[in-house]
Amino acid sequence: MPSTTLAQLNERSRRIFMHVVDAYVETGEPVGSRTLSRKQGLVLSPATIRNVMADLEEAGLLFSPHTSAGRLPTDAGLRMFVDGLLEVGGDLGPEERESIDGQCAAAGRSVAEMLEEASSALAGLTRCAGLVVSPKNEGSLRHIEFVPLGNQRALVVLVSETGLVENRVVELPAGLPPSALVEATNYLNTRLSGRTLSEAMAQIEEEIVQRKAELDDLTSRVVQAGLATWGGGPGASTLILRGQSALLHDVTALEDLERIRGLFEQLEEKESTLRLLDATGAADGVQIFIGAENQLFRNTGCSMIIAPYHDQKRSVVGAIGVIGPTRMNYARIIPMVDYTSKLISRLLG
Repeated sequence: MPSTTLAQLNERSRRIFMHVVDAYVETGEPVGSRTLSRKQGLVLSPATIRNVMADLEEAGLLFSPHTSAGRLPTDAGLRMFVDGLLEVGGDLGPEERESIDGQCAAAGRSVAEMLEEASSALAGLTRCAGLVVSPKNEGSLRHIEFVPLGNQRALVVLVSETGLVENRVVELPAGLPPSALVEATNYLNTRLSGRTLSEAMAQIEEEIVQRKAELDDLTSRVVQAGLATWGGGPGASTLILRGQSALLHDVTALEDLERIRGLFEQLEEKESTLRLLDATGAADGVQIFIGAENQLFRNTGCSMIIAPYHDQKRSVVGAIGVIGPTRMNYARIIPMVDYTSKLISRLLG
């Protein structure tokens, strides 16, 4: 990959390169020297522009998809462009801030609902696919309770030591007496306090298997149903995707369509989502994966902009971002992802 930076290009090369990137973001089509020579403020002959573009192509920053066609930025060229944006930084307008704030911060929502709204907000504003990677709750737990709802259902309320509350609805076995919910609540709370969910699950499952739990069969099933709502074992994670159809709007080739569908299938796999979380948590702030830089996006024509969010202890607990075409508007979307991740961190704190 070229080690060239925008600052190392001379003024003429930098301006021509930026015009090519701008045209690519706007249209997705190759741009030629004659088209660039007509750009306002670019007082250069087509021959001069062709020579500069040839130098940029030799440097690995541009390429020509067809003989006699114009040029497009390579993944390495886009990387140089994006790194320049990150150095300069960017900010959101007040309307975009208000839109994200309003969609994410409504009172009374659970953490899961808030993350879903955040993903939907990004998808709507960026016209890309919104993505949230969130690990299952592995913090210490304070309390769990079963609240009867009728029709053989109960609401399971889980409270973490940090004060986060999660709610799930579970089905109850037929013929369960009301006292069984109280018994299941008391049993779990004596074993959950101060432990992570995975630690408590390991002990409880062993007790039930070895019949050391002193619970009847129906109550044991309630306990297992309650734990299963947060199941998946240590390291399990959830993936929230919104607005996937946005990636398919401009796709005309069946081969490209299948590649993008394959990308979403890979993302749904637990191992892939954990790799995304690991890659995001390795460095603070917004991370950008352009095209083939990440194995997941190889040959898909897609890039990902993603940023971690933190709990009140500043530990990375998840990541949020967007997946879009490599020609997405990075200058506009990077500040959106950055702002949303920081907003989620504040709400969780």
